[in-house]
Amino acid sequence: MVSDVNLTASAITAQAQTTANQTVTLGEDFADFLSLLTTQLQNQDPLAPLDSNEFTNQLVRFSQVEQAINTNSKLDNLVALQLSNSTTAALGYVGLDASYVSAEIAYDGETPAEVNYSLTASATTSRINIYNESSEIVFSGDAETSAGVHQFVWDGRDQNGVLAPEGTYAVTIDSFDSEDSPIETTTVVKGRVRGIETQNGQVFALVGERAVPITSILNASEPEEVEQTTEGTDDGTTI
Repeated sequence: MVSDVNLTASAITAQAQTTANQTVTLGEDFADFLSLLTTQLQNQDPLAPLDSNEFTNQLVRFSQVEQAINTNSKLDNLVALQLSNSTTAALGYVGLDASYVSAEIAYDGETPAEVNYSLTASATTSRINIYNESSEIVFSGDAETSAGVHQFVWDGRDQNGVLAPEGTYAVTIDSFDSEDSPIETTTVVKGRVRGIETQNGQVFALVGERAVPITSILNASEPEEVEQTTEGTDDGTTI
């Protein structure tokens, strides 16, 4: 996945440069205006002096343009600061196991995948289905039918008990009521955050091969430590 961080930073830099160019142009135009004004005043007819109202109006317009450019400059600084703060805050998720609203599982090929799902109403039938990136069903099983929040842990094995390869898998909860009408469901999955990036000014957490909006993350926790087992050897040492 190609990061858009540089693109976003470039856009901010380009906008700041545009504002700076406008400031330079305004300064040059104002210098030209003062030069013309001085020339006109030096060559005006003393008996029919030029109308000062026009000069005043032009000065007011220059002042308004200058204020608008200054406002743009301050907004550029705020946008850059906001992106920097958001990126800094998002870095805190790196290395953590984050739970986020999504219908995709980032499966590492070893660790069982945890899926939390909620049903808005009780169902007559309910099944959980997991698909690979080719939209082929890998696993299908019964799901809870009562309304509320439930949890399912997929051990990574397909219908034949074979361990599925590492990758991104889609999960659906197909629940229906007594009239065979679908029941609205929401799925929350968990994955290890390996990095962050920005796209169009929005910060994303990188989980597996997917970019997850930071706003979709519900909580994050330290990864659970894997207990190491010891085995005896012939010479009495342990490993």
